[in-house]
Amino acid sequence: MGATELDRIIAAHAGRKGALLPMLHDIQHAFGCVDAAAERAIAEALNLSRAEVHGVVSFYHDFTPAPDPRPVVELCRAEACKARGVEALVDAAEAAAGERVNLKPVYCLGLCSMGPSARVRGKLYAGLDEAELVNLVKSA
Repeated sequence: MGATELDRIIAAHAGRKGALLPMLHDIQHAFGCVDAAAERAIAEALNLSRAEVHGVVSFYHDFTPAPDPRPVVELCRAEACKARGVEALVDAAEAAAGERVNLKPVYCLGLCSMGPSARVRGKLYAGLDEAELVNLVKSA
């Protein structure tokens, strides 16, 4: 993890009220993870204990301690998508993903009336059926 970039991200948020989560998101985005060194630097900058920072990092599934090089397909598993049949698609999506793709559950992509929905590299897909989702996973 580049100290200069980490320092820049921390400095951009330091002194702001509620800086911890935006800081963590920026670090996760920049480095693909929030590792122990980043946790220590954040704790020091925000005058928190490392345990407090680690508690937040480990609570939210968005933050990982090490980068995952696999492509990510985020599949909405919230109630609206469940009502629209996403659970019937999960087994086929998992089979298509295997170990090559990180099939990550998320809880609301904001497309509730058009689910089941997924996001790949920032692009949203809605109204997915099994074949469409499997193709999306295979092409990730």
